[in-house]
Amino acid sequence: MEINRRYIYSDIELDKAEGEQIEALKARAQEPFPDPDEWLDEELKRNVLLTTVDAMINWARRSSVWTAICFPACCAFEFIAANASRFDLARFGMEILRASPRQADLMVTAGTLTWKMAPQVRRIYDQMAEPKWVIAMGACGISGGIFRSSYAVVPGYNRIVPVDVYVPGCPPRPEALIYGIRMLHNKISREHTDIVLPSPADIVDKARELSPF
Repeated sequence: MEINRRYIYSDIELDKAEGEQIEALKARAQEPFPDPDEWLDEELKRNVLLTTVDAMINWARRSSVWTAICFPACCAFEFIAANASRFDLARFGMEILRASPRQADLMVTAGTLTWKMAPQVRRIYDQMAEPKWVIAMGACGISGGIFRSSYAVVPGYNRIVPVDVYVPGCPPRPEALIYGIRMLHNKISREHTDIVLPSPADIVDKARELSPF
């Protein structure tokens, strides 16, 4: 059976035509297409922020202050109210109350402290991670309150642990506690972080210690 083709080309002509196309493409492809990076310049202008190490570390610390569970008496209910939905301490990254002091960095002294309980409170403070802070909440936490004259009551938590912020009241309302927390945030934002970078010689010495050869 004979097949009639409308266009018949020899292999030489096809190879020649294909070679010309490839050579023309090579001639046009000597330079790469420019990257469309105009968007990158715009993103850099809008999203690159220059700051200091202190500002960045302090921002992270004050935005994730976790409270240790250490509420000996009645001011604890005001703290619970501040942590509930109406006042919502989750806005400040503080919704997690840590049962382990090793995972906490803030102690809120919500209640009267007796001398019998004082060693345990000090132990909790010592086990908290550095850096750590203390808010003395209420009159009993600040000075012993109405029980100050009792032989069994500690006249202020600052006799046991260093206090950063005092929130007066008997008991202070949740708004007062939140104001004290904001004061603590401002104090944290002004702290200075000492970062000591190892020298090249120290790095080499450490590498030699870890090397198995």
